[in-house]
Amino acid sequence: MRIAALRERAERESRVALTPETVRKFIALGAELVVETGAGQGAAISDADYVEAGARVTDRAQAVAGADIVLAVQAPDAADLHGAKAGAMVAAIFDPFSREDRVRDYGAAGYEALAMELMPRITRAQSMDVLSSQSNLAGYKSVLLAANAYGRAFPMMMTAAGTVSAARVFVMGVGVAGLQAIATAKRLGAQVSATDVRSATREQIQSLGAKPIFVENVEGIEGEGSGGYASEMSDEYRAAQAELVSAHIAKQDIVITTALIPGRPAPRLISDSQIASMKPGSVIYDLAVAQGGNVEGSRADEAVTVHGVTVIGHANTAGLLAADASALYARNLFNFFSAFWDEESGRPLLDDEIGDAIRLTRDGKVVHPRLGRQSTPE
Repeated sequence: MRIAALRERAERESRVALTPETVRKFIALGAELVVETGAGQGAAISDADYVEAGARVTDRAQAVAGADIVLAVQAPDAADLHGAKAGAMVAAIFDPFSREDRVRDYGAAGYEALAMELMPRITRAQSMDVLSSQSNLAGYKSVLLAANAYGRAFPMMMTAAGTVSAARVFVMGVGVAGLQAIATAKRLGAQVSATDVRSATREQIQSLGAKPIFVENVEGIEGEGSGGYASEMSDEYRAAQAELVSAHIAKQDIVITTALIPGRPAPRLISDSQIASMKPGSVIYDLAVAQGGNVEGSRADEAVTVHGVTVIGHANTAGLLAADASALYARNLFNFFSAFWDEESGRPLLDDEIGDAIRLTRDGKVVHPRLGRQSTPE
């Protein structure tokens, strides 16, 4: 079983899908590891580190040649995998709902595309969940970047010259990223509040010492989606939340938005008029900017000043912590493959529950039901 790890080609992508730690673990399963030259450079991993761990380092064509499994962070184009074995598994982040063309290319090329971001949020798959591991780091980094852009201190400071008030931080969306953002802002000494469309998050917010901000007078909230993900809100709830947020956001110094709905553009949480209600010098960090943004006017990898408020958001926030992000992502991949590794055949044999949830293509076809293509691609 030959496993290849490739150097990322996507812009601003510094992570890598394999580390020396997971090289050793895959070798212990009986696999042969091949790494493209320079694959770990952005994550402070040298080619020599891979060689020392037992992998072979070579150019891209040789790394892909004869590969049974290809590991990547951002899915490469199918054409870049020429030479891999027929039916080779490719485990990566595919963004399949906005890149169906790439999915069709994988089907036509005969590869088995495994979209790691579609990992079901069930107990036994927690250690394989790349969205959670990367979102955790992104939530942490978003607060640090917002603090850096904010022209004042976070904690309350009592000095001989007077008192500096603590910054007020409002986190919108209490998933993995939001919870880490709350925890980080609290550690920095801010006064933290948070909101979410899922009422079940109220206790999580309170457990971190933050104040929950929820709509109390609307029944039938449709915010609790399947698998622990948020879903679309009802129109009534959306209107009530907008009114509540408008009143609350005007008092905030920092706002972190984290709301994402799988397979859909990011929901709009903050309008231009709400930004205008904030104090000049305030900061908004839009963690969903790569999926269209939660904030009106936000632009990926740019700092935008709107009504005196700084709006920022990186398309790949977790990638700004490349070494840690790579270590966690690589462990996710190893945990996934090792859980299904069959010693007798020396290869992973995926089950239906997880395999069908993340598999996009197989045997020349697009097979994922959410893509609505059960036939051979054009």
